[in-house]
Amino acid sequence: MDPSLKNESKTLRLATRGASQILDVTAEVQSFLASIQARQGLVAVSVVGSTAGITTMEFEPGLQKDIPEMLDKLAPEGRYHHDETWHDGNGHSHLRSSLIGTSQTFPVLKGRAALGTWQQVVLIDFDNRPREREVILQFLGQ
Repeated sequence: MDPSLKNESKTLRLATRGASQILDVTAEVQSFLASIQARQGLVAVSVVGSTAGITTMEFEPGLQKDIPEMLDKLAPEGRYHHDETWHDGNGHSHLRSSLIGTSQTFPVLKGRAALGTWQQVVLIDFDNRPREREVILQFLGQ
């Protein structure tokens, strides 16, 4: 690897309640980049697990209701083959995670993740119970 490149990471630990709770992690991403004096490169944001997701949205009250309602239509709670296997009732959570995805990568320019004015990075916990989530921030660049 080029010795001028930084490869830095940080793990966030976040308590969540499930039920498509949405948490804005934008400030934590930008703070991480500032703490390592990032200039330009890429930052990946990834949640560990298969019942949560990372995406972007305008973090405002209307969309905080609209997104869970949309997910209820696409993958409603109910009976899934996963539930028959594990009897944990969270088959819908796995489907939602597969739809949204568990990571996103953003360009870093001038020390900040390049996001639009109304674009925030969010963690959505789809599970049917509270969890402690790990979100990994990984920077590669200068």
